[in-house]
Amino acid sequence: MLLDMSVLSVLSGEDEKAHDCLVSHLDNPMFVVTVASEHGRAGCLVGFATQCSIHPPRWYVGISKLNYTFAIAAGADLVVVHALGVGNAGLARLFGEQTGDDIDKFSRCQWQPGPDGRTPVLTECPRWFAGKVVDRFDPGDHLGLVLAPIAAECRDHGPQLGFQALHDLDPGHPA
Repeated sequence: MLLDMSVLSVLSGEDEKAHDCLVSHLDNPMFVVTVASEHGRAGCLVGFATQCSIHPPRWYVGISKLNYTFAIAAGADLVVVHALGVGNAGLARLFGEQTGDDIDKFSRCQWQPGPDGRTPVLTECPRWFAGKVVDRFDPGDHLGLVLAPIAAECRDHGPQLGFQALHDLDPGHPA
């Protein structure tokens, strides 16, 4: 049974402040997502990504509807999710502070085609997986993608890059 989002109340007043405080102190892992379709390629920094099933393996990724990547992700069949380590702050800033509206981010980093021959895999990032889009939904201000991993690489087990390390980032688009 799916939850009817229209019946949920919205936080207000002190509850909204408390919720905002709680969220601002979390240190969610940060990811760079890359996509490609007949309309081109794109990529962005995301903080809404998590494994959501073990058997079968599934991931949830949220792409802001205000982001340049949104239009391409809406039609993509494959998404590459790069798990950032502390050494990937430069990639996080490139994909989080710049927008594909203005620049080709992929001309400013090293990448190779992913398992589908076109979706970029960022070679500087030692941990990534490619996931086939098995579902799309609208949870609010983001496009929700459910991914079934089809390929992965893990060359490093170092510490992850978290949200708090990027708190001063100046986003290329609002979230």
